[in-house]
Amino acid sequence: MKVIVPVKRVIDYNVKVRVKADGSGVDLANVKMSMNPFDEIAVEEAIRLKEAGKVEEIVAVSIGVKQSQETLRTALAMGADRAILIVASEDVHNDIEPLAVAKLLKAVIDEEKPELVLCGKQAIDNDMNATGQMLSALLGWSQATYASEVALESDSATVTREVDGGLQTIKVKLPAIISVDLRLNEPRYASLPNIMKAKKKPLDEKTAADLGVDVTPRLEIVKTSEPAERAAGVIVSDVAELVAKLKDEAGVI
Repeated sequence: MKVIVPVKRVIDYNVKVRVKADGSGVDLANVKMSMNPFDEIAVEEAIRLKEAGKVEEIVAVSIGVKQSQETLRTALAMGADRAILIVASEDVHNDIEPLAVAKLLKAVIDEEKPELVLCGKQAIDNDMNATGQMLSALLGWSQATYASEVALESDSATVTREVDGGLQTIKVKLPAIISVDLRLNEPRYASLPNIMKAKKKPLDEKTAADLGVDVTPRLEIVKTSEPAERAAGVIVSDVAELVAKLKDEAGVI
């Protein structure tokens, strides 16, 4: 069985995001970039399925700028077999929209013929949470979102999903799209020998034009601003004062 894992290059989750002075977007100058954490979980799950003998090949795919090669090399060092980079922009500030990403992934899937796509539920930079669902619709494949447990069989997958009321277990037919959540696994660190081996693994490069997909943005960012600063806390002397403040100032009781 072949598995495709889309991975995205995003600002590292440990970095404090800075907004440009003119409010036109996020400042990416000299900012550490890394693989989207949810995508790391998807790569790890694909590797575990391969180690269990249920997957034969893992193909990592990234869409964006040429610098996304670094993200793909990380996936290869973790254990992916080969990678495909689709260069869809020359500007690191230009984020490819979910529908365009889904169309590009569909084009890759049409060529690669995988039985399963494992992807992160969302990217931490835009929090769209839409690509997996759009890809499922374009392909007409089964889908399971927010997966916290995946059990793969020959022609189906049993997925435990995290929902508002608790956990939901569903069974989907393959081929399928599964988007993963935080509690599915703990991604491994790439060892130095595997990092060296990753440099020799195949990484193919294509463009959006090669796949016949228009990635012209449909959305326009009007303004980007920092969140409002949180007000300082207040120390109260007793319960009576706390109740008074909740009633008179906060208006919650």
